Amino acid sequence: MQVYMYIRIFERKPFRMEITPLHQEVTNLHAEVCSALADPNRILILYALSEKPYTVSDLTTALGLPQPTTSRHLKVLRDRNLVKATRQGMNVEYSLDDLRLIEALDLLRGVMRDRITHRASLVEEYVESKQA
Repeated sequence: MQVYMYIRIFERKPFRMEITPLHQEVTNLHAEVCSALADPNRILILYALSEKPYTVSDLTTALGLPQPTTSRHLKVLRDRNLVKATRQGMNVEYSLDDLRLIEALDLLRGVMRDRITHRASLVEEYVESKQA
């Protein structure tokens, strides 16, 4: 069975793109990664792990989160293969699986910063126009 996606851009004719099973699988994986990043605490955990590996108790202390919350977030990140767990004696140490994840998060922060700057300039222009 073939599935097609229609995308309408600026009222032009629709663009037809064939969705193959491989494309669908990659899109599903992409969505899984994005859903793992949808919680602010998980993003904080990823940034902490970008600096050094942590145990659950060390992360709990460093981020001021309850231990069950930290463990639950680590499980989500581990299930999505964003962090890896390594047994160190009695403890399990967590680390980032791929540092490019932090580069992607930083890129998104740059986009958000630019959007905030743009919105602030619009507010400033509006205020100035009302004062004139």
